[in-house]
Amino acid sequence: MIRLFSETGRKLWMAFAMLLAVGLAGCAGTGSLPPAPSSAALPDYQYVIGPGDSLNIVVWRNPELSASVPVRPDGKFTSPLIEDMVAIGKNPTDLAREIETRLKKYIQDPVVTVIVQGFMGPTSEQIRVVGQATRPQALPYRQKMTLLDVMIAVGGITEFAAGNRAVLLRAAEDNKEYGIRLRDLLKGGDVSANVEMLPGDVIIIPESWF
Repeated sequence: MIRLFSETGRKLWMAFAMLLAVGLAGCAGTGSLPPAPSSAALPDYQYVIGPGDSLNIVVWRNPELSASVPVRPDGKFTSPLIEDMVAIGKNPTDLAREIETRLKKYIQDPVVTVIVQGFMGPTSEQIRVVGQATRPQALPYRQKMTLLDVMIAVGGITEFAAGNRAVLLRAAEDNKEYGIRLRDLLKGGDVSANVEMLPGDVIIIPESWF
């Protein structure tokens, strides 16, 4: 009886050890990933217009041609004397010059200013947060935006999040993966875990196994 119990106990212990090893391997799954670089902001970054943005188009000395218009889901907009012009993927300055070219057919030497309101930007420029965030969502990128800024916007992480196993997927570097330490940053106040974001970054927050 003692021998049977010992044999059964040995098998249970081996099974437990194997499960523990698998769990620990999973916990260290992102340990092989390089840490995200602390500095990443682009010094010459220019905002790119996307669907859902609102454009305030001002034509100097021609208030009847000025208008506030939305960028439609197809990336185009319509304003006085301008129909179905593409705005997506352009910065406000370049778009203003294109509008001036269109308006030259109707008025002499037009001067146009484009002011973007209600920023969203195209998907390629957004910061997306998925997984165990309190409010997973897509955010418009801002120059010098940090990981902490993003986490504040999404309300932090849930109680089930494995924050230190989170992954940063960087589209600007062919979807290279970096490890980020959200729990150290949010729960421990470790500012060394705070890193700068780039347009197109995706933050993936897995669920904790235990």
